[in-house]
Amino acid sequence: MHLYLVKFGYILLLLNFILYAIKLRGKNDAYKVFAFYLLVILCVQVIARILKEKGLDNLFLSHVYFMGQFAILSLFYLKLVKDPFQQKAIKIGFVLVLSTLIIQYGLKPEMFFKFNLYEIFITSFLLIIYAVFHFYNMLDEKKEFYYINMGILLYLFASTILFLIGNLTTKFSKDLSMITWTLNAILIIVYHLFFLYEWKVSYFRTKAINSN
Repeated sequence: MHLYLVKFGYILLLLNFILYAIKLRGKNDAYKVFAFYLLVILCVQVIARILKEKGLDNLFLSHVYFMGQFAILSLFYLKLVKDPFQQKAIKIGFVLVLSTLIIQYGLKPEMFFKFNLYEIFITSFLLIIYAVFHFYNMLDEKKEFYYINMGILLYLFASTILFLIGNLTTKFSKDLSMITWTLNAILIIVYHLFFLYEWKVSYFRTKAINSN
């Protein structure tokens, strides 16, 4: 079951990238950054899959995933928020987090081939804060990227808890560990369904209305 869920998640990721890519022309910077995020995540997943099928270690790609996700989505939110304090907070968070991670891997290169809970927590935690910024701003502004923001907030919050719990369960039971990864696969599907729904209500529907 876990394998089927993972494959379905891959399909949704590919579908979302294609849909957002074909609507790229004429869109704002935030949209383009988000489409680039989908491309990067897709590439990471493809490379990880290839390495796994060849029997090679792909754990190091988790760092590319989390750091890349943090960097690109930080830029995404920087393009969205207009409040100077929020923009400054995002810029400072970007520099501090990536700097500490680079220093950590520089001092302990072996960490690059291990699961880094600090990396998962700090990158996800700050992105959750940025998502809350955007929700707050949407109280008085246009509800732009509403479902994307909802998906990011829910997925990062739930997946971070799962990863923290999963790290503990791997020490006790492989079955519990598999449950954690299965739940994460389900979360990824929900994550991409939010993106798909955003495309449907914000872009597909707009085209349909304009064509009438």
